[in-house]
Amino acid sequence: MSVARSEGRHVVQQQKPRIALETLARAGYATRGALYLIVGGLAGLAAAGQGGETTDTKGALLEVYAQPFGEVLLSLAAAGLAGYAIFLVCRAVLDPEAEARGAWGPAKRAGWAFIALFHGSLALFALSMVLGHGSGAHDGGQEARGLTATVLAWQPLGPWLIGGVGIGILSGAAYDLRCAWKAKLDEHLDLSRLATAARQWVIRLSRAGIAARAAVGVVAGAFLLVAAATADPNQTKGFADSLGALRAMPFGQWLFGGAALGLIAFGCYQLIEARYRRVLGHSR
Repeated sequence: MSVARSEGRHVVQQQKPRIALETLARAGYATRGALYLIVGGLAGLAAAGQGGETTDTKGALLEVYAQPFGEVLLSLAAAGLAGYAIFLVCRAVLDPEAEARGAWGPAKRAGWAFIALFHGSLALFALSMVLGHGSGAHDGGQEARGLTATVLAWQPLGPWLIGGVGIGILSGAAYDLRCAWKAKLDEHLDLSRLATAARQWVIRLSRAGIAARAAVGVVAGAFLLVAAATADPNQTKGFADSLGALRAMPFGQWLFGGAALGLIAFGCYQLIEARYRRVLGHSR
């Protein structure tokens, strides 16, 4: 009996890191889902002429902060974003889900590391607001243009670096568009407990959300390439500006409204991942 108990404790000890990592991942997906629901919802109101605005995830955090019990909600958001960043760092370094094998493995690891850095910065932004060190204002487009101007000044490499980032964003968006069209999402999501019709709608909603977010990424990457080619930082657009730029295109109002609905769908997809994703090969 003592041997059996010892072995049982050993198994539990081995499982603790996996359970902790899974918890961090699910909290992160849930937080991302809530933020993108806010981003898409505000854009949807703007498209319908009911107020609203185009914003990004930082702007969504400020919206959370402005609500009753905003500090508590923002603290939870900071914890979720930090957890997601830690999960991505583990993916980049350890590849616990064995997704970074093959020729594209290094690119995937680099992508996870970059996204981890981004979400880590979001967590710090949220924490600074809770601690009273933030200004309560945010202009993602101005921040992007300022950073682009700084890098462009690093002659002669600056424009090439900006162009490389633009190509990276376009490549990531193209990969997401491919995933939206061809990825076998039901292999990553454990939807076995849902009815067949419900599973089909979940997959369709998820694909629409991935495609919409990727489309905004295509716009942002394209403008960054223009900024690199012209050495003009004012051509740079952040997420919110890229979303708004859809309005200036042919059938712009329809594109903008569709993107808003798509971002809401992406928020739902992240919530679906929080609940149904096979994290480390495990579902719940």
